[in-house]
Formats: sequence, structure tokens, C-alpha cells
Amino acid sequence: MQISRRDMIGLSAGAAITLPRLTQADEAPKRTVVYPNRIGVSTYSFWHFRGEPTPIESCLEQAADMGFDGVEILHVHMEEAAKAAGVPVDNALLGRIKRRAFSLGLDLMGFSTHQGFVTPDDEKRQKNIEHTTRCLELAHELGIATIRVNTGRWGTSKDFDELMANKGIEPRLPGYSDEQGFEWVIRSFEALLPKAEKLGVVMGLENHWGLGREATGVIKVLDAIKSPWLQATLDTGNFLENMYEQMDVLAPKAILVQAKTYFGGGEWYSLDIDYAKVAQILRKHNYRGYISLEMEGKEAPATAIPKSLAMLKKAFA
Repeated sequence: MQISRRDMIGLSAGAAITLPRLTQADEAPKRTVVYPNRIGVSTYSFWHFRGEPTPIESCLEQAADMGFDGVEILHVHMEEAAKAAGVPVDNALLGRIKRRAFSLGLDLMGFSTHQGFVTPDDEKRQKNIEHTTRCLELAHELGIATIRVNTGRWGTSKDFDELMANKGIEPRLPGYSDEQGFEWVIRSFEALLPKAEKLGVVMGLENHWGLGREATGVIKVLDAIKSPWLQATLDTGNFLENMYEQMDVLAPKAILVQAKTYFGGGEWYSLDIDYAKVAQILRKHNYRGYISLEMEGKEAPATAIPKSLAMLKKAFA
């Protein structure tokens, strides 16, 4: 409908103009929007617990030069690098890391920590609660919104190499059950929730051996606690059976996704992961967060990490 100038002049100040309603045929066609995921890199990609740790600031500089959007800091890496440099992990160090990341245009988007609550020893569990509390504080000081956490494991393997040789499976402590183990884990995370909420840092429970080796174990803990401050960190390289089905189960709870690659052969094993399929699963569940590269291959980081980034960009960006 067109309104002439004469008609417009003739309308009183209080008159309403009725415009034609758009029909379904007039509406713009709807389309599905695919949002790219931002891609970060874990400092673990530069150091696999072997030899001298690469300084964290060097990891930041290399990540920026390679074209990453953010960096996830491995807590043990930060501690070991500080020890090698003869400096304490204090607010001064955290400030330098935060300042350097900002100057490079990088997000600090994850803090990967280790803890274990699968023990009948109350004192050991309390020490791990205190350690995790400290990790929440470090993440908060760095401006990081999520930390990776673990259930822990029974600890009956001789060492990590033996655990990996057995595909992450180990016997329970004699006289104890998985149900008791889950109860210890659940009570420990319940004790941590007030601190996480106060600091605004989400704990992301990873599928990372022990009682969290499978998606069902992680979901069991999350369902028992039902808190937005405990979600999931989905690691694509830690599902050794039915990987895509398990990713599909865990994806709705994911706050962060860690993506493994194995250029040069894996340190402990290699998996053939179809990242186009992984991306499809995550989009199905509307995952909009970061993809954090964990390059776990034996090839030199200087060549393997850029190859990994290209692969992840093709799938997710």
C-alpha cells in the first residue's frame, strides 16, 4: 500500500497508519547459521612432561605467531617452567603472563589442572580439595573462566606408562568399590562449588582415566551435583572405545573441548580422529566454545602444531 503526500497531510496527529502484513511468501528465507569455533592451543602441546619445560611466555609468542586465538595453560607446565627459571608462581608472574597474552591479542581460555579424589584417605582428599581451590584462585587471577579437573584414579598402576599400556584401566583398591569412589569424588566437588561460584570459574570435569575414563562416569558425577559451576571438558583423545558415540553423550555438557593430534606418532598411543565428524557432533549440540589443541605427537612442536591448527581450522573454523 502506498500513501500519497496529500493523504499524509490529511491524517490527524493521532491517526494510525495500517501497514500491510507480510505474507509467508514475503518473509526472508530462513537459513542455518554455522558459527565457527575459536581455536586455542594448550601449552602441553609444547611440552610433554619430558626435558626442560618451554617458558609459558614463549608458548604465548609461538601461539600468536602460528595464528591461534587463545592459549590454555597446563598448571604443571607453569609450575615447572617457573621452577626452572628460579621464580615463584606469584601474582607478579601471573601478571606478566596475563600482560603478555593481552599484548599478543590472545585469550587465556583454559587452565588444565590435576587432582585425584579416588581414595579412602580423608586427609589425601582434603589436600586435593585445597590444591584445586588454589588452582581456581590462580585461574581467577589470570582471568581464565574454566579449569580442567579430574575424578582421579585408584593409583594401583606402577606408573602412567603402565596405565597407558592397559588403556587407562586399572584394578580397584582391594576392599573398595567404584560406588564408594564416586561418592568420594562427588563429595569433594560439592566442597569446591562455593569457591568456584564465588570466583566465577567453571570446573570442567574431563574424561581423563580413573572414574572419568568413559562419558558415563563423567555424567554420573555431573548429574549427582547438578551445578552450572561443574560441567565437562571433552577430550577427543581419551575415548579409546566408541569415541564418537561417547563424544555425543558428553557434548551437551561441554564447557571446553580439547582436541588431540598425533603427528610423528603419539607419546603413548595414536588415534585416527575424524575432526569433520567431531565438528558435526558439536554443532548438533550447539557447542560454541573453544577448541583447545593438545598436540601429543613426537614430531617437533614447531612443525606439528601448525599442521594441527590447519586441520582444526578446516573442521571448525
